[in-house]
Amino acid sequence: MRYFLDTEFNGFGGTLISVALVPEHGDQEFYVSLPLPDEIEPWVAKHVIPYLRHVPPGIDLELNRVEAADHVAAYLEGDGDPVIIADWPEDLAHFCALLVTGPGKMAGVDFGLRLELINAAGFSAAANSRVPHNALHDARALRDFYMAD
Repeated sequence: MRYFLDTEFNGFGGTLISVALVPEHGDQEFYVSLPLPDEIEPWVAKHVIPYLRHVPPGIDLELNRVEAADHVAAYLEGDGDPVIIADWPEDLAHFCALLVTGPGKMAGVDFGLRLELINAAGFSAAANSRVPHNALHDARALRDFYMAD
């Protein structure tokens, strides 16, 4: 199955704040936020942080990095061929970095997964999202854009 990915992070090169995966079919969405860094970039403080909790209560989890990585692995483990789709390279970079849980260790994605960076020229998650700069809502907007083609 294809899963549409979005992340929020603390500015260019900054730490991961939240990650969401939205499946192409069904409503089993994934969302997790991570502990906030001590210093938050001003733009992120204004446009991202106020919207972190704007997700359904059943999936609104705040976990540390290792717990979040294990949660991603558990979410995807029932799928024999997961494909992670993003429209921005930094989303894929943060997602992959999250799966690394320590030196020489990674979350249990031993089933493998594929990553795909799509050409979404003209698409803006923020312009099409119900709650702009919230990873879950932006991932939903990306799915809707992709599936409309």
